[in-house]
Amino acid sequence: MFYPTSTSMVYRRGIQAVTLSVDLWIQYLLFLKETLDPSDPETTNTMRGTYEHALMSAGLDFRSDKLWEMYINYETEQGNLSGVTSIYSRLLGIPTQHYAHHFQKLKEHIQGHLPKEFLTAEKFIELRKELASISHHSGTKFECPSGLEDIADPAQRTTEVENMRHRIIEVHQEIFSLNENEVHKRWTLEEGIKRPYFHVKPLEKVQINNWKEYLDFEIENGAHERVVILFERCVIACACYEEFWIKYAKYMENHSPEGARHVYNRACNIHLLKKPLAHLLWAAFEEQQGNVDDARHILKTLEESIEGLATVRLRRVNLERRHGNMKEAEELLTEAMKNSKATHELSFYSIKLARFYFKIQKNGVKARKVLNDALQKDKENIKLYLNLIDLEFSGDVKQNESNILLLFDKVIKSSMPLTTKITFSQRKVEFLEDFGSDINRLLTTYDEHQRLLREQEILKRKAENGLEQQDAKRLHTEDGAVMAAAPMAATPMVATTTAAVQPAYNNYANWYQHYNYQNTWNYGQYYHPPST
Repeated sequence: MFYPTSTSMVYRRGIQAVTLSVDLWIQYLLFLKETLDPSDPETTNTMRGTYEHALMSAGLDFRSDKLWEMYINYETEQGNLSGVTSIYSRLLGIPTQHYAHHFQKLKEHIQGHLPKEFLTAEKFIELRKELASISHHSGTKFECPSGLEDIADPAQRTTEVENMRHRIIEVHQEIFSLNENEVHKRWTLEEGIKRPYFHVKPLEKVQINNWKEYLDFEIENGAHERVVILFERCVIACACYEEFWIKYAKYMENHSPEGARHVYNRACNIHLLKKPLAHLLWAAFEEQQGNVDDARHILKTLEESIEGLATVRLRRVNLERRHGNMKEAEELLTEAMKNSKATHELSFYSIKLARFYFKIQKNGVKARKVLNDALQKDKENIKLYLNLIDLEFSGDVKQNESNILLLFDKVIKSSMPLTTKITFSQRKVEFLEDFGSDINRLLTTYDEHQRLLREQEILKRKAENGLEQQDAKRLHTEDGAVMAAAPMAATPMVATTTAAVQPAYNNYANWYQHYNYQNTWNYGQYYHPPST
């Protein structure tokens, strides 16, 4: 009976952590061979069981030749020649680095022993019947015992032995030829693996690309077992590269949910503790599998590990929302607002909470209050204004006309960059044209818009003449998040006296018809998570 020692337990833990490590399996097998009692009848079973476990775990590795050779040598020492033949038969069908050497050793094994010695009784009798059938169909009379007994005639006995050897080698030659073709397909890709072990030093780009190409090739052409083995080899050398763990997990999702969960667990809890994408995908996978509590736990643990990631908080919010936990979703957003460390972060979560109130709870009053409160602390945040305008637009436009115009005016009269004012002024004109109730207000707004455009043109000309360069650059760069203003119309400024109403309206109509709106009124383009 084999009782694990502390050293044995360390080996087992290591193998469990890195199942594919050929070197670790070899060292463990050497350790067992040195420490187990040869006289114990259980020793042979323990060794064979461990060898089989090792081959099942790492035997498909392209560089697993030494492991196979150790097993062959062990069975040779035990005098189990039929076992040696069986191992060679398995090995010759697997693409490994020394595939040709193994075939040569098999031929030497066959030529150096009698078929009765290196074949099992069943295989020997089966082969004897096959050769007898071939002899019968060829018209040659050949004495063929039905069992394991030897042929009486020495010449016929020698002929049978040689025919058996020839047939066994012929069968394995076919296996070898097919395997040789598979080896050639992978040889260049294997040569591209310069560092098959883990190291904290980043891999060269050419090696990363080689792993990608090799994985894609194996997925397209190889068996599932070979794909898994290659992924396991890859995540040893590329343990810190999130993309390979994700690729592995996504592949396993199509074959085994439990296998995919195992990959995610190893990636997120061992190798990628501070890389959020794998955790987010794992949570989505568990939710997809119906394990909502597990998904909730993954996201919460990630947020505790990496504080301040808006994406993670929003994933938690939307997980609760999808499963009807509206109170929890609201509390998560409210908590994020209260814990915001920067003004722009507060504004971001305020927008999210306002949209939650308005779109999910259908409560415009709450939504409006959240946005207005945020504006008190972040007075020149364009995104807040845009979401407030969208909120008012979503209701009765006629009833909300004064609120909408007030929002436009706050921006236009603020100290924001000129390009921002022009953009909101342009949209104010558009709003009054489409929904306004007062023609005088429309024309006044048009005049104000023209003055802003002329101011912009003056600054532009000064900049072209070498003056006011700093102001021009500021106008150009400060408002990168806002859409560029449309080109200034060629229409001259229009007086706003009562006598000039009709000419002004004609000019406005001409301007509005040809005005080139470069962007649609889409608040969503300003809506981005805060930088973290």
